[in-house]
Amino acid sequence: MLVTTKDMFRKSREEGFAIGAFNVNNMEIIQAIVDAAAEAKSPVILQASSSAIKYARINYLMKMIEAAVEEHPEVPIAIHLDHGPDFETAKMCIDNGFTSVMIDGSKYDFEQNIELTKKVVEYAHSKGVVVEAELGKLAGIEDDVKVSASDAIYTDPVQAQEFVERTGCDSLAIAIGTSHGAYKFKGEAKLRFDILQEIKQRIPNTPIVLHGASTVIPELVEICNKYGGDIPGAKGVPDEMLKQASTLGVSKINVDTDLRLSMTAGIRKVFAEEPSAFDPRKYLTPARELIKETVKHKMVKVFGSANKI
Repeated sequence: MLVTTKDMFRKSREEGFAIGAFNVNNMEIIQAIVDAAAEAKSPVILQASSSAIKYARINYLMKMIEAAVEEHPEVPIAIHLDHGPDFETAKMCIDNGFTSVMIDGSKYDFEQNIELTKKVVEYAHSKGVVVEAELGKLAGIEDDVKVSASDAIYTDPVQAQEFVERTGCDSLAIAIGTSHGAYKFKGEAKLRFDILQEIKQRIPNTPIVLHGASTVIPELVEICNKYGGDIPGAKGVPDEMLKQASTLGVSKINVDTDLRLSMTAGIRKVFAEEPSAFDPRKYLTPARELIKETVKHKMVKVFGSANKI
């Protein structure tokens, strides 16, 4: 069933688990994610960035997601815009049936971020759509989002409270040490759970979101590299830290890099082992299965969202 994230997040806060928000670009990825959610009996958020929408085209994305909803009516599914860059993109998604949008004003100063977020909130709420905003800057690269390590800024808990009160946003993405892409940490992984806990104390009824939270699963990196890839030194957020975040009040955890690695590993393996293969079904089928396994693992073992529908 197609839903907003409001009921999902209320249940997640009450029962201490997180909901995975998985980035989608094509049919195989959508099928894999929703099949995993059905098997795990987990709610799920399908999210698309503005660059994914440009690639897949919004009508195609929506029709494929509608098919997934019809195939698995028992699974609560939200459609979310990830890192909406401006009001126009958010409005386009709202008008095309998205149940949730993110407006990312974190590149602006505090007052400009508030102004942009308020504008999106007013329009979205008039259409029954919920809004995620962001405060603080995550390092790394993901699609059109590029922030250097020197420009990354932790979220200030006092500002977070003021921001939510003034914008009326429904959920807030915060920066506590995660980052975008496959190279999240040069040294030991570390998240500022103290900042998370203070923010939760100040805005206990606002769902908290973690971006840049792929594990960068070592086994997938190894498969990619074994079969011709070149992804040296990739490192993500360990499962144990994400599990801790889930129990400490994070309601939504974003995953993109791990899906990309899953698909690439599956395809590379087929091409290396069967050089004569040229039927897309031959290499996209194992890639889809690997994505499903990755998503299901996160739902069951990490986020705690299995058996929550």
